[in-house]
Amino acid sequence: MTADHITLTPSKPRGTTCAVAGSAQDIRSDQSARTDLPFAISPPLGVEAGQALHVVSRSGIRLEILDLAEIAREWKAFEQRADHLAFQSFDWLANWQRHVGTRRGTIPAIVVGREIDGETLFILPLAVETARSYRRLCFLASRLCDYNAPLLAQDFSARVSTERFLQTWRDVLTLLRSQPKLRFDLIDLEKMPDHVGEQRNPFLDLRVQAHPSGAYLAEIGRDWNAFYAQKRSSATRKRERRQLRQLAEHGKLCFVDVEDSGEITRTLTTLIEQKSRVFARMGVDDAFARPGAREFFLAVAGDPAMRELVHVSRLDVGMQIVAASVGLKFRDCYYLILSSYDDGELSRFGPGRAHLNELLRHVIERGFRSFDFTVGDEPYKRDWCDTELVLHDYLGAATIQGWFVAGMTAAFRRLKRHIKRSPGLWRAFSRARAVAGLVTASRP
Repeated sequence: MTADHITLTPSKPRGTTCAVAGSAQDIRSDQSARTDLPFAISPPLGVEAGQALHVVSRSGIRLEILDLAEIAREWKAFEQRADHLAFQSFDWLANWQRHVGTRRGTIPAIVVGREIDGETLFILPLAVETARSYRRLCFLASRLCDYNAPLLAQDFSARVSTERFLQTWRDVLTLLRSQPKLRFDLIDLEKMPDHVGEQRNPFLDLRVQAHPSGAYLAEIGRDWNAFYAQKRSSATRKRERRQLRQLAEHGKLCFVDVEDSGEITRTLTTLIEQKSRVFARMGVDDAFARPGAREFFLAVAGDPAMRELVHVSRLDVGMQIVAASVGLKFRDCYYLILSSYDDGELSRFGPGRAHLNELLRHVIERGFRSFDFTVGDEPYKRDWCDTELVLHDYLGAATIQGWFVAGMTAAFRRLKRHIKRSPGLWRAFSRARAVAGLVTASRP
């Protein structure tokens, strides 16, 4: 795609023009210093203020349960040197708990594992949630995060064998269930990747099953034009150049790297409106209608302290935002987590595709080497990607009720994966879902 029609610009306040483009029973409490955050992150864990729960696992690892406020300083320091994923950054999860988790009654239960000498081996960002009539143990912000995983010391794999980890995990569960407010019926750890950084994910040693959806990753190289020519046929490139010219007939095209706080809010508000219309057409629940979801994304995108992680961009035609996206910048990988385009008159000229092309160009020019399209089996992702990532779920039970729910959930996810892996079944299901959505929307 030629850039002749597109101007690249950082965002400015609206109204300006575009510029140039031991025994698990051995539990005790002791005093610990509390690092208070400037906001109430989580409900109490059921222990007295300023106290933390400790146990020496039979694996020899010292386990401790902390809430987010207590672990904040250590977590932020540990993530600078640990193997972890973008979604397990402290600020990302703390903002989710503040805006979404507190409204849902989610109780964070952050488990820290240390050697006896005090060296941190891992942080498990866990939580307990109430779902209907049962309680589930899951990763914190599990539904929001495309990938869920622990934070691991760089030498974790050398220090912790499979047997040692499994013993530690059993003792983690015992420790959690020793606290009334942290008791659970179901263990539901979903969307776990094969690796955490360079290390194999230790949770794959549990009895996992494949998650219904895959994730897609592209190695993007160092040259946009070479990458574009490799991934798109000459006929496709010609069609996209024509559509770009057609878009330019309706106003000046600008790819905007959105940095101004007011423009971030305007861009995110437009993205949410565009995405909500897509959800309605598809007949699926509107993720942004859930309590706190809109506030969460506006908060993380607008927080100057998170600019190194969260990236907002858009494509403008004149003064109109025709496409927008939110991504995470983490080490040498860019994660695309939200994208939208206007479904009005200009949609026939492919504004979403044009924006994606310019975003890929932007990411390559900024030195990223991988572009992660994250979870979801949309066909366009396969056009760009080299690798499909298989994600894993683990379901376990702590009570009879949990055993029943785990069995039903496992069967449902296997069926869902089968449907999504069968193109004919998936098309039929998607059409039926969309019709059901239209019927529901038409009801008074």
